[in-house]
Amino acid sequence: MLKEFKEFAMKGNIVDLAVGVVIGGAFGKIVTSLVSDIVMPLVGLLMGKIDFSNLFITLGSGDFKTIKEAKEAGFATLNYGLFINNVIDFLIVAFSIFIVIKQINRFSKKKEEKPVENKKKCPYCYSQIHIYATRCPNCTAEIN
Repeated sequence: MLKEFKEFAMKGNIVDLAVGVVIGGAFGKIVTSLVSDIVMPLVGLLMGKIDFSNLFITLGSGDFKTIKEAKEAGFATLNYGLFINNVIDFLIVAFSIFIVIKQINRFSKKKEEKPVENKKKCPYCYSQIHIYATRCPNCTAEIN
């Protein structure tokens, strides 16, 4: 059983998946930092110095300036600003993955170029025959 597990764990796809998950986690942290530390402050500045990470609605009576104050007072909050941050975070990650996959597909298509077509259709029976054939092997028609 240990031998089977070793063979399973060392297959190329499993190792590639593990590397992808680790790199994806690190990339996610970078994008989260990009959104929360660079993009959202700029968007907030353009929208009149709004701090999206502190936009919330208190569920209950009370007036609080920050989410932290409301949580410390024991009130539930609807944190729509954090939700906006997470949506933008997701869109940046999704767009980045789209670009990477698009580039991978572009490079893999170059490798898989179609070979030169060496077949043609018989004009009588429409079967595939060699491009230089002068007679169809299926219907025996002469091909010009």
